[in-house]
Amino acid sequence: MGRPVPTASAEPLDPYIPGHGNRGYTVERYELDLEYKVPSNRLSGTAVVHAVATQSAPTVTLDLGPALSPSKVGVSGSRRAKFTHRGGKLVVTPQTPLTAGTSFTVTVTYAGNPTPIAGRWGEVGWEELTDGVIVASQPNGASSWFPCDDHPSSKAAYQISITADSPYHVISNGTLLHTRVKSSRTTWTYHQPEPMATYLATVQIGLYEKRRLCETPVPVDAIAPPRLRTLIDHDFGRQQQMMSAFVERFGPYPYPSYGVVITDDDLEIPVEAQTLSVFGANHCDGRRGYERLVAHELAHQWFGNSLTLGRWQDIWLHEGFACYAEWLWSEASGSSSAHQLATRTRARLAALPQDLVLGDPGPADMFDDRVYKRGALTLHALRRTVGDEPFFTLLREWTAAHRHSVVATADFVELAERHGVDPGFFGPWLEEAALPRLP
Repeated sequence: MGRPVPTASAEPLDPYIPGHGNRGYTVERYELDLEYKVPSNRLSGTAVVHAVATQSAPTVTLDLGPALSPSKVGVSGSRRAKFTHRGGKLVVTPQTPLTAGTSFTVTVTYAGNPTPIAGRWGEVGWEELTDGVIVASQPNGASSWFPCDDHPSSKAAYQISITADSPYHVISNGTLLHTRVKSSRTTWTYHQPEPMATYLATVQIGLYEKRRLCETPVPVDAIAPPRLRTLIDHDFGRQQQMMSAFVERFGPYPYPSYGVVITDDDLEIPVEAQTLSVFGANHCDGRRGYERLVAHELAHQWFGNSLTLGRWQDIWLHEGFACYAEWLWSEASGSSSAHQLATRTRARLAALPQDLVLGDPGPADMFDDRVYKRGALTLHALRRTVGDEPFFTLLREWTAAHRHSVVATADFVELAERHGVDPGFFGPWLEEAALPRLP
């Protein structure tokens, strides 16, 4: 079903991120050919957006941050189209209005000094490190570095080429197709064929080395400063066992490979991207003190990246599942059981204000730790209700049935009820503020 043509009074696609996302078309593929100069934080290049019109419309609107300036825009072979760029929106007027069902391309040449998008959750998107770049766009920072339909329901394939000075290692989503060295600069070209939400698209640049951590059941690489090699070998040394445990519980890993990027800077929290997770140097302490976060970010490859929410009110489908994966890894690795962790967690949550509704926490609270923990408790309560074998069968069917697609809470509830879960189970956990007791 196509999105309606935008009007001045149109409701936002998502009230959690009003002003982001657009109507009237569906993106199928992004092709980004970019050049970045680390010392001056200068980004330039061309983005080609391949899309299909879902409604007839005289204009096409893309999200593009104010720090970037388009110099030329073309539509479907026409070299120049009229455009305006203000308020984070690039509005393009093709020479011929688009008709529903028509495939088209928008080609945008642009440049600027990218900065993060500021909002109620802080600054998200393209951000400079001490010597390099991190891109962490959740939930609405993708437009800080390329023109896009910046909403999680808009998933597309990507080809991303980034040229940077040769000492730097450039990482992006998917498979590295090739590198090309010219003079003192190297072009890195990555292909991400599986559909990806814009906020999961990323570029990481630093003075890194790449090393293989394991080959099976999925190839896993670490991309990090050489100085952290010994700490990484220990703190990320159980990636193979962790991946195997999650494949057994969640079903096949949804991508050909996985990478962990460890920046030379400290980071407040790790960040997930499709096929990648990003950690700070501070997450390597030589004691596996942050291994629960390693598990959390890996689980997002299933829950968040392959299965992506359509609206941010359903964020528990990402964070609750990833938090429960922390408990499952603790259990699988011989530490505290999921039930022990759930019992302790429920006691802590019970002492906090009971004013959060998990199924619609509101934009101010969407990243509240109570969403993460109550989401995990909901899953543990479900597991306790139906038993281990039916519970993990349900999870594997969930990831298989919706692989690489967009999901909603109603989809998970419906699947659980088809597996015999009482229709009254989810209401207290998802729709009421009071914290239920564990079964």
